[in-house]
Amino acid sequence: MSQSKPLWVRARGPLACFTRPEMKVERVSYEVMTPSAARGLLEAVLWKPAIRWNIHEIHVLAPIRWQSFRRNEVDQRISERMAAYAIEDHRTQRNTVALRDVDYAVRATFSMTAKAGSDDSVKKFEEMFERRLEKGQHFHQPYLGCREFAARVEPLDGTPPPAIDQGVERPLGMMLFDLEYAEEVARPLFFSARLANGVLHVPTHDQVKSAAGGTP
Repeated sequence: MSQSKPLWVRARGPLACFTRPEMKVERVSYEVMTPSAARGLLEAVLWKPAIRWNIHEIHVLAPIRWQSFRRNEVDQRISERMAAYAIEDHRTQRNTVALRDVDYAVRATFSMTAKAGSDDSVKKFEEMFERRLEKGQHFHQPYLGCREFAARVEPLDGTPPPAIDQGVERPLGMMLFDLEYAEEVARPLFFSARLANGVLHVPTHDQVKSAAGGTP
Protein backbone atom coordinates (compact mmCIF):
# COMPACT_ATOMS: atom_id res chain seq x y z
CA MET A 1 0.00 0.00 0.00
CA SER A 2 1.52 3.34 -1.07
CA GLN A 3 -1.22 5.65 0.27
CA SER A 4 -2.16 6.34 3.86
CA LYS A 5 -5.53 6.04 5.50
CA PRO A 6 -7.66 9.25 5.61
CA LEU A 7 -6.26 11.65 8.20
CA TRP A 8 -8.23 14.53 9.72
CA VAL A 9 -6.91 17.73 11.26
CA ARG A 10 -8.62 20.81 12.64
CA ALA A 11 -7.12 24.25 12.01
CA ARG A 12 -8.36 27.54 13.42
CA GLY A 13 -7.22 31.04 14.16
CA PRO A 14 -8.31 34.66 14.63
CA LEU A 15 -7.22 35.80 11.14
CA ALA A 16 -6.56 34.19 7.76
CA CYS A 17 -5.87 35.42 4.24
CA PHE A 18 -5.73 33.03 1.28
CA THR A 19 -4.98 35.63 -1.36
CA ARG A 20 -6.73 35.52 -4.72
CA PRO A 21 -4.03 35.67 -7.43
CA GLU A 22 -6.02 37.99 -9.69
CA MET A 23 -5.75 40.80 -7.12
CA LYS A 24 -2.59 42.58 -8.25
CA VAL A 25 -2.10 45.10 -5.43
CA GLU A 26 -4.57 44.56 -2.61
CA ARG A 27 -4.71 41.30 -0.68
CA VAL A 28 -8.21 39.82 -0.91
CA SER A 29 -8.85 36.37 0.50
CA TYR A 30 -10.82 33.49 -0.93
CA GLU A 31 -13.84 32.55 1.19
CA VAL A 32 -12.15 29.30 2.20
CA MET A 33 -8.68 27.87 2.73
CA THR A 34 -6.94 26.77 -0.47
CA PRO A 35 -5.56 23.23 -0.95
CA SER A 36 -2.00 24.56 -1.11
CA ALA A 37 -2.49 26.34 2.24
CA ALA A 38 -3.94 23.16 3.76
CA ARG A 39 -0.95 21.21 2.50
CA GLY A 40 1.32 23.77 4.14
CA LEU A 41 -0.37 23.15 7.50
CA LEU A 42 0.21 19.41 7.25
CA GLU A 43 3.81 19.83 6.13
CA ALA A 44 4.40 22.04 9.17
CA VAL A 45 3.46 19.03 11.31
CA LEU A 46 5.26 16.40 9.21
CA TRP A 47 7.38 16.94 6.14
CA LYS A 48 9.58 14.20 4.72
CA PRO A 49 10.98 13.68 1.20
CA ALA A 50 9.46 10.18 1.35
CA ILE A 51 5.83 11.42 1.43
CA ARG A 52 3.58 13.83 -0.45
CA TRP A 53 0.36 15.19 1.05
CA ASN A 54 -2.92 15.02 -0.90
CA ILE A 55 -5.83 17.23 0.20
CA HIS A 56 -9.31 15.79 -0.43
CA GLU A 57 -11.80 17.94 1.50
CA ILE A 58 -11.81 21.21 3.42
CA HIS A 59 -14.83 21.70 5.71
CA VAL A 60 -15.72 25.25 6.75
CA LEU A 61 -16.89 25.00 10.36
CA ALA A 62 -17.31 28.70 11.23
CA PRO A 63 -19.40 31.38 9.48
CA ILE A 64 -17.47 33.26 6.80
CA ARG A 65 -16.69 36.70 8.23
CA TRP A 66 -14.49 39.43 6.79
CA GLN A 67 -12.16 42.03 8.25
CA SER A 68 -10.44 44.84 6.35
CA PHE A 69 -7.32 46.66 7.48
CA ARG A 70 -4.25 48.37 6.10
CA ARG A 71 -0.73 47.26 6.86
CA ASN A 72 2.82 48.19 5.94
CA GLU A 73 4.59 46.02 3.37
CA VAL A 74 7.58 46.40 1.06
CA ASP A 75 7.24 46.65 -2.71
CA GLN A 76 10.44 44.80 -3.57
CA ARG A 77 12.16 41.66 -2.35
CA ILE A 78 15.74 41.80 -1.19
CA SER A 79 18.23 39.93 -3.36
CA GLU A 80 21.89 38.99 -3.20
CA ARG A 81 22.64 41.57 -5.90
CA MET A 82 21.66 44.46 -3.65
CA ALA A 83 24.51 46.14 -1.79
CA ALA A 84 22.03 47.70 0.65
CA TYR A 85 18.29 47.71 1.24
CA ALA A 86 16.62 50.73 2.81
CA ILE A 87 13.20 49.68 4.03
CA GLU A 88 12.02 53.31 4.17
CA ASP A 89 12.49 53.57 0.38
CA HIS A 90 10.34 50.51 -0.34
CA ARG A 91 7.65 50.72 2.31
CA THR A 92 4.08 50.86 1.07
CA GLN A 93 0.62 50.53 2.59
CA ARG A 94 -1.72 47.91 1.20
CA ASN A 95 -5.28 47.04 2.04
CA THR A 96 -6.02 43.50 3.20
CA VAL A 97 -9.45 41.87 3.14
CA ALA A 98 -8.99 38.88 5.42
CA LEU A 99 -11.14 36.25 7.08
CA ARG A 100 -11.64 36.32 10.84
CA ASP A 101 -12.35 33.65 13.43
CA VAL A 102 -11.81 30.79 10.99
CA ASP A 103 -12.27 27.11 11.76
CA TYR A 104 -11.59 24.27 9.31
CA ALA A 105 -11.52 20.49 9.20
CA VAL A 106 -9.18 19.04 6.59
CA ARG A 107 -9.29 15.47 5.27
CA ALA A 108 -6.07 14.34 3.65
CA THR A 109 -3.91 11.36 2.81
CA PHE A 110 -0.25 11.07 1.91
CA SER A 111 1.43 9.01 -0.79
CA MET A 112 4.88 7.49 -0.70
CA THR A 113 7.34 9.01 -3.17
CA ALA A 114 10.31 7.66 -5.08
CA LYS A 115 12.55 9.07 -2.33
CA ALA A 116 11.22 6.61 0.27
CA GLY A 117 13.93 4.45 1.80
CA SER A 118 13.89 0.74 2.52
CA ASP A 119 12.95 1.40 6.16
CA ASP A 120 10.10 3.79 5.28
CA SER A 121 6.48 2.65 5.34
CA VAL A 122 3.00 4.16 5.33
CA LYS A 123 2.35 2.88 8.85
CA LYS A 124 5.56 4.49 10.14
CA PHE A 125 4.62 7.94 8.86
CA GLU A 126 0.96 7.62 9.91
CA GLU A 127 2.04 6.98 13.49
CA MET A 128 4.68 9.72 13.32
CA PHE A 129 2.14 12.27 12.08
CA GLU A 130 -0.51 11.35 14.65
CA ARG A 131 2.05 11.45 17.46
CA ARG A 132 3.42 14.85 16.44
CA LEU A 133 -0.09 16.26 15.97
CA GLU A 134 -1.19 15.04 19.40
CA LYS A 135 1.87 16.58 21.07
CA GLY A 136 1.61 19.86 19.14
CA GLN A 137 5.01 19.41 17.53
CA HIS A 138 5.81 21.41 14.36
CA PHE A 139 8.81 21.93 12.11
CA HIS A 140 7.71 25.56 11.91
CA GLN A 141 4.71 27.58 13.09
CA PRO A 142 1.62 26.65 11.00
CA TYR A 143 -0.09 29.65 9.49
CA LEU A 144 -3.28 30.54 7.64
CA GLY A 145 -2.23 32.00 4.30
CA CYS A 146 0.15 34.65 5.66
CA ARG A 147 2.96 33.90 8.09
CA GLU A 148 1.75 36.45 10.62
CA PHE A 149 -1.64 34.68 10.87
CA ALA A 150 -0.72 31.77 13.14
CA ALA A 151 -2.86 28.62 13.08
CA ARG A 152 -3.81 26.27 15.87
CA VAL A 153 -3.63 22.74 14.42
CA GLU A 154 -5.22 19.91 16.40
CA PRO A 155 -6.27 16.28 16.01
CA LEU A 156 -9.83 15.64 14.89
CA ASP A 157 -11.14 12.25 15.90
CA GLY A 158 -14.32 10.83 14.43
CA THR A 159 -16.84 12.74 12.34
CA PRO A 160 -16.06 16.47 11.91
CA PRO A 161 -18.54 19.04 13.25
CA PRO A 162 -21.27 20.13 10.81
CA ALA A 163 -20.08 22.50 8.11
CA ILE A 164 -21.76 25.82 7.41
CA ASP A 165 -24.16 26.67 4.55
CA GLN A 166 -26.09 23.42 4.55
CA GLY A 167 -27.92 23.16 1.23
CA VAL A 168 -26.06 26.10 -0.31
CA GLU A 169 -23.56 25.90 -3.17
CA ARG A 170 -21.39 28.83 -4.14
CA PRO A 171 -18.77 29.14 -6.90
CA LEU A 172 -15.37 30.40 -5.74
CA GLY A 173 -13.78 30.93 -9.15
CA MET A 174 -10.41 29.61 -10.23
CA MET A 175 -8.38 28.54 -7.19
CA LEU A 176 -4.70 27.68 -6.89
CA PHE A 177 -4.24 23.93 -6.55
CA ASP A 178 -0.46 23.78 -6.35
CA LEU A 179 2.80 24.83 -7.98
CA GLU A 180 4.33 22.28 -10.31
CA TYR A 181 8.06 22.50 -10.88
CA ALA A 182 9.71 21.57 -14.18
CA GLU A 183 13.36 22.41 -14.83
CA GLU A 184 13.34 24.78 -11.83
CA VAL A 185 10.40 26.74 -13.27
CA ALA A 186 7.22 26.94 -11.19
CA ARG A 187 3.97 26.47 -13.09
CA PRO A 188 0.75 27.25 -11.17
CA LEU A 189 -2.12 24.77 -11.47
CA PHE A 190 -5.68 26.04 -10.98
CA PHE A 191 -9.07 24.36 -10.70
CA SER A 192 -12.67 25.60 -10.70
CA ALA A 193 -13.60 25.60 -7.00
CA ARG A 194 -17.07 25.34 -5.49
CA LEU A 195 -18.17 25.35 -1.87
CA ALA A 196 -21.01 22.82 -1.55
CA ASN A 197 -22.78 22.51 1.81
CA GLY A 198 -19.79 24.14 3.45
CA VAL A 199 -17.30 21.67 1.96
CA LEU A 200 -14.62 22.28 -0.66
CA HIS A 201 -14.03 19.03 -2.56
CA VAL A 202 -10.52 19.05 -4.01
CA PRO A 203 -9.78 17.22 -7.28
CA THR A 204 -6.73 15.03 -7.69
CA HIS A 205 -3.52 16.20 -9.32
CA ASP A 206 -4.28 14.13 -12.42
CA GLN A 207 -7.78 15.63 -12.70
CA VAL A 208 -6.40 19.17 -12.47
CA LYS A 209 -3.72 18.44 -15.07
CA SER A 210 -6.25 16.84 -17.41
CA ALA A 211 -8.66 19.79 -17.11
CA ALA A 212 -5.77 22.16 -17.87
CA GLY A 213 -4.97 20.26 -21.05
CA GLY A 214 -1.92 18.46 -19.68
CA THR A 215 -1.17 14.77 -19.55
CA PRO A 216 -2.41 13.10 -16.33
